[in-house]
Amino acid sequence: MLIVESDAALGRVWQRHLERHGIWVRLEHDQQGALDALGAMRCDLIILDIILTRSSAFAIADAAERRFPGVPILFVSKTSFFSDGSVFGLCANARAFVSADTPPDDLTAMVEHYARSG
Repeated sequence: MLIVESDAALGRVWQRHLERHGIWVRLEHDQQGALDALGAMRCDLIILDIILTRSSAFAIADAAERRFPGVPILFVSKTSFFSDGSVFGLCANARAFVSADTPPDDLTAMVEHYARSG
């Protein structure tokens, strides 16, 4: 799976937690890294920071949908922007929108659920 999170420390917390649960994770911090990852690996699920620094989460989501149709995306954010659910109308493969301070155990449970159900 792919995590795209501009906060490197937060991304590493999620990565380590998921890896402890047996999930292989590639961590990227910006749009270019994410696009490179999508071109180089099979991607079954993406955790994507909706407000990336100097990058577009929606460009990444669109590229992921073209490369891996239907790939589930769990959007995370440190802000309440998009908390009205509008992200689901903007991104057909959005499966969740959660706060960046969601406990890693909860995020892992969502990853495991959507990895199984697609």
